[in-house]
Amino acid sequence: YMNDVIKALLYGLVEGVTEWLPVSSTGHIILVSAIPGFNLESRFGSAFWDFFMVIIQLGAILAVILKFFKKLNPLSLKLTKENRNSIWKMWLKIIIGCIPAGLAGVLLEILMNDEQTKMLNSPIVVACTLIIYGVFFIIMERYQKKKQREYLKSLAGQNLPADPYPYKYQSTESLSYLTCLYIGLFQMLSIIPGTSRSGVTILSALLFGASRSAATEYSFFLSIPIMLGASLIKLISFIKDGTVLTASMNIYLWFGIISAFLVSLVVIKKLMGWVKKHTFEGFGYYRICLGALIVVLFCCNVIA
Repeated sequence: YMNDVIKALLYGLVEGVTEWLPVSSTGHIILVSAIPGFNLESRFGSAFWDFFMVIIQLGAILAVILKFFKKLNPLSLKLTKENRNSIWKMWLKIIIGCIPAGLAGVLLEILMNDEQTKMLNSPIVVACTLIIYGVFFIIMERYQKKKQREYLKSLAGQNLPADPYPYKYQSTESLSYLTCLYIGLFQMLSIIPGTSRSGVTILSALLFGASRSAATEYSFFLSIPIMLGASLIKLISFIKDGTVLTASMNIYLWFGIISAFLVSLVVIKKLMGWVKKHTFEGFGYYRICLGALIVVLFCCNVIA
């Protein structure tokens, strides 16, 4: 089983890195499955493959819970009443942001059959959404840079010091409930594979005036109920189908989850530091290149 363990760890590594970057974890998992010997769908069937692609996210989400547990735990006895109320308000904002995508996910799970799900997860759909949102990221970041240049120019014209750009929402705590709902509505788009849940929530938060660090952190927060809910729905559906897990299937599930958890701990910490000094424009170009690569591999029958 050592060969299966190594492959499972690689899947977890890819999930742990790409789940939190705005580059689509699904697109990368599809690329990994194109490596000879890594196609789990042909080996275990489409039911397990669909289940695996969702359940492996559990490792990544456990890393978020651990990373932000102190910040999102309203039950700590060390908190003041003011801090506790602030955390409960944050959870209300998270729930508001999750309701639209949660409802859409449940409806799709009920209404879509396996053939329709397979079509939605097709490489061409993933490639198109990778490219489209890659372009959006580039446009958004160039627009942000233009606004910041104009702001600094206006300060210079008034002989004022060059202060940092005053984002409408500098922190997650300052996000309004209505803005959280708007971000949640945009998050519904992430149901289409290749969109990237983190990508579309970060992009929409930037659009509504959040700083990059606030947009990224809120995206992390939204992932907790959304990904836990998606995993629960997929688990119930998988159990209903009556599929029996073999030893190899369990290896992929558990080693993939553990690997995704450990890698996510590192990626989340690094990304929060990175966004304070860099833009997301580079991810836009990366998405376009990745989408083009998937199209080429699909046309060459390397992936199907």
